[in-house]
Amino acid sequence: MPDLPFADRRDFEDADRGLVGSLVPCVVTNAAGAVIWDNDAYAFLDGECPDTANPSLWRQSQLVAKQGLYEVTDGIYQVRGLDLSNMTLVESDNGVIVIDPLISVECAAAALALYRTHRGDRQVTAVIYTHAHADHFGGVHGVYREGVPIIAGDGFMEAAVAENVYAGSAMTRRAEYMYGSQLEKGPAGQIGAGLGQTTSLGTFGLIPPTLDITHTGQEETVDGVVIRFQMTPGTECPVEMNFYFPQKRALCLAENATHNLHNILTLRGAVVRDPRIWSRYLGETIDLFCADTDVAFASHHWPTWGTERIVEYLELQRDLYAYLHDQTLRLLNQGYTGIEIAEMVEMPPALDRAWHTHGYYGSVSHNVKAVYQRYLGWFDGNPAHLWEHPPAESGPRYVECMGGAAAVITKAKQYIDADDPRFAAELLNHLVFADQTNTEARELLAGIYDKLGYGAENGTWRNFYLQGAFELRNGIVETSLIVSASPEMIGALSIDQLFDSIAIRINGPKAWDEHIAIDWVFTDLGHTYRTTLRNGVLIQDIDPDGGDVDLTLTLTKLQFLGLLGGAALDGVQTTGDVGVVPRLLGVLDTNNPSFPIVTP
Repeated sequence: MPDLPFADRRDFEDADRGLVGSLVPCVVTNAAGAVIWDNDAYAFLDGECPDTANPSLWRQSQLVAKQGLYEVTDGIYQVRGLDLSNMTLVESDNGVIVIDPLISVECAAAALALYRTHRGDRQVTAVIYTHAHADHFGGVHGVYREGVPIIAGDGFMEAAVAENVYAGSAMTRRAEYMYGSQLEKGPAGQIGAGLGQTTSLGTFGLIPPTLDITHTGQEETVDGVVIRFQMTPGTECPVEMNFYFPQKRALCLAENATHNLHNILTLRGAVVRDPRIWSRYLGETIDLFCADTDVAFASHHWPTWGTERIVEYLELQRDLYAYLHDQTLRLLNQGYTGIEIAEMVEMPPALDRAWHTHGYYGSVSHNVKAVYQRYLGWFDGNPAHLWEHPPAESGPRYVECMGGAAAVITKAKQYIDADDPRFAAELLNHLVFADQTNTEARELLAGIYDKLGYGAENGTWRNFYLQGAFELRNGIVETSLIVSASPEMIGALSIDQLFDSIAIRINGPKAWDEHIAIDWVFTDLGHTYRTTLRNGVLIQDIDPDGGDVDLTLTLTKLQFLGLLGGAALDGVQTTGDVGVVPRLLGVLDTNNPSFPIVTP
């Protein structure tokens, strides 16, 4: 670890600045009384950093665990520490504008109630989604008032539902590791995730935007509040935007600049982001707004005050993403692979000295690999890696080559003693995948994951290691995280996306010999969709010209959603062979939200 300036307390001063009042106790429950958010569980962070945590990550978690209502500037407030993200409230002529209503309805309602306790019972006059990630819109029903505008970037709905539905099951499972959802909160367990402490577990929803922001420079007056927007697509999210309040000299940075290195590719999985354009948009932000800005705040962490400090902060954030992009490209063009470049890249001293460039959420290592993946994909060019065995098949072969299980364990212990836990983990992982019943190997590997987790500066790396250790010892526990593919999220999908979501569940081999053509006539949409199942592939066409089909269904989108949920054809007009519907549904796979990760 570099020689970090632990004596510099400016971040703590900024994180405490403007505190109006805290939620006591900081525990949120759902209608059944179950706890869905407990920030008080992190009280242990008030103590000195133990041997079971990286001091830099411990410091970050101390900052992120601070909670309450904070005044950002005159008329702008933030509720922090009531979910993974912040909720910002901008007072308007007739009430208050809510920015990013957290993940859960219950947490958003609690945040609004805390604001009203100190600022009066102001009605919500608008809601703004900064971008299309679930922790910035999922709690909207906790603050929404009928008829108020909901503002978001153009393309928000497609971005929001596509990511959370198409690969939602796998992402939710991996998010258990990313946030350490099964870990006890404590010095030897879950201490945070860098970007925020963890995710809430309450009710998740989505209300579509009613006002689209389409271009940089667009200006809207919302209940007397002037807002100027900057579109930043392809940065931290496919649809994201910064915006400026000229009457307040305040700048909202969404999640494009937070007090850590962010992810180019999040460990839960996503489309690889573009650090080149991310850096350029931050440069544009400086040019557009910073000369007239007194405070910059974001959807996570704490604000930065003072024009000079804001410019310095954003310049370093800009340079951070550009450096990772450019150095990875420089080295890959010299023939180095992603895993090699991740070990080679060293950060410039000016970036290394700044706390907010450290990898508490993203990391230099996995971000470099993500840049490599963006340009060259998964294959490193070595033919030996072109057609490797999967772990459950390569594991037994490695164990056999090393002389059996006992020899692998002996070798792994030697590498542990030599302070090389990385290679010890690699050896033992082969043994666990060769024989997951070997309890000695599982416990030894779990102990190595403990050690790697305790040393990690990155919150999500720590959680991955410790969650892996937990499952090696305890097995898989059913997910407690919010399933992002909720009924309301499914309902927000377009018909095209709904048919896509069916197509990716087709069990190809099971459907090889099926040939089914169905016309779906949507009376409320004015379009006919034809789906054809053939060769294990479901193809969709809109408003086809003629041709024979096995069945025509005349229905509404709501009735279609009911069919997908298992409802009967009652009320749906049918012409043809209704028996093809169960044949189609019969070749759909069911997603497994609890698949194994550290075992075969």
